[in-house]
Amino acid sequence: MSDLTLILLAAGSSVRFGQSIKKQWLRIEHKPLWQFVADELKKSDYFSDIIVVSSKDDIPFMKNYAPYTFVEGGESRQESLKNALEYVQTEYVLVSDIARACIKPQMIQRIIEKQTQADVIVPYLRVSDTVVYEDSTIDREKVKLIQTPQLSKTKILKSALDTNQTFTDESSAIVSYGGTRAFVQGDKDAHKITFVEDLQKIPCLNAPSNDILSGNGFDVHAFEDGGEMWLGGVKVESPLSFKAHSDGDVALHSLIDALLGAAGMGDIGMMFPDNDDAYKGIDSKELLKRVVQKICSFGFTIINVDITIAAQKPRVGAYKQEMRRVIANILEIDMARVNIKATTTEKLGFIGRAEGVGVLANANLKYFNWKMIG
Repeated sequence: MSDLTLILLAAGSSVRFGQSIKKQWLRIEHKPLWQFVADELKKSDYFSDIIVVSSKDDIPFMKNYAPYTFVEGGESRQESLKNALEYVQTEYVLVSDIARACIKPQMIQRIIEKQTQADVIVPYLRVSDTVVYEDSTIDREKVKLIQTPQLSKTKILKSALDTNQTFTDESSAIVSYGGTRAFVQGDKDAHKITFVEDLQKIPCLNAPSNDILSGNGFDVHAFEDGGEMWLGGVKVESPLSFKAHSDGDVALHSLIDALLGAAGMGDIGMMFPDNDDAYKGIDSKELLKRVVQKICSFGFTIINVDITIAAQKPRVGAYKQEMRRVIANILEIDMARVNIKATTTEKLGFIGRAEGVGVLANANLKYFNWKMIG
């Protein structure tokens, strides 16, 4: 068995990326960036385990994509790495950032060939331009641009990070601890995605797939006397309201399920459990806003939605246009791409007996096309 574990860091919030999507969820054809990087490095067959470090909210969704070991990240890159190292059982560990997407097998091989020569092996790039630090010109032959992945002796790296001092890479921590560092030639194509313009410097990434992703949702709620009736994000004049943990907006609940279904992200009950007091009486428009934000951050764009409201009462025809306006505003799409239909069940079943309302929703998504940026 290999004595090397791969750690991929993907817990960042992508603040500097400047987009609603987190860069680790950029799609490469169908794969999110984090999976694309992990799958490509896995092909080398050097690793006994691959650990992906991510945020707590992302990990349940990541598990639907690939059977890697997932570890919750910390407040900083260093804290995330320390969390991952708790799961490492091998003598050596290779650490890289998901944002460094195009790592060639030859670069990995150069690093591994030197693994016994120092406590940490570091790829670097030479500098060809003149370098000025403050007002002094520096000998560029002495300047190195440090890259990842970096290969470390696991025990030494754990000890080196057991400090309150902050380091930007593994080699800095190990050298500060008193360990040794050796360099290998890096690769200019192994450019790190930090800002959105960096995407133009990444040669190995294919555009996202143009496939349309569809999902449907179905929900019903029974009536109860009194209270306020909210349907499709609009207050409906009625002596009745819906029995529910939240405000009972059955149309928005169905729409949420359709959106989550298209994204492969489970259902409304998984995201907003009805036994959680945090959601008791909550405005369903707020739930929809949270779902839209998460869907967009995970790399999806909403195309259109279609909602069918089955109700013997109340009569919703007069409210349909306002529903379209409210929903379109939350989804950040044109009103023309929000369709609302209303029907009865010809007095059949619980809906026909005016005991409640049922709603069927459909949603279509596509992947965020990062190739169109800039």
